[in-house]
Amino acid sequence: MDIQRLNPTPRWSDATVFNNMAHFVEIANDTSGDVREQVKQIFAQAESTLSQVNSNKLRILSATIYVTDFSHMQQLNEEWEAWFPQGCAPSRACVKVELADPSYLVEISFVAAVITAQA
Repeated sequence: MDIQRLNPTPRWSDATVFNNMAHFVEIANDTSGDVREQVKQIFAQAESTLSQVNSNKLRILSATIYVTDFSHMQQLNEEWEAWFPQGCAPSRACVKVELADPSYLVEISFVAAVITAQA
């Protein structure tokens, strides 16, 4: 099976697809807002990435959330619960970290199933 790389650069690809599974990471492009605003941006970007790899948020299997401060968890969880339809939340882990740029408050790594053409 071939590996599909979406917008590869020397350091990363926007998404990597193998064996009908998409792997990708999102961070906010505009870090001037609070964690709620950064999470909303991440979700919008995730929807775009998912669309580009023939998937959608209902097909997200797991997420790893990297947050810089656990005091942001209530806002993050509110946005998370509003984004996913009832009964569609994936498995997830949430860890407190120091991100590469101090203006990043959250980063999310996703794994999603890709929709394949039926024969």
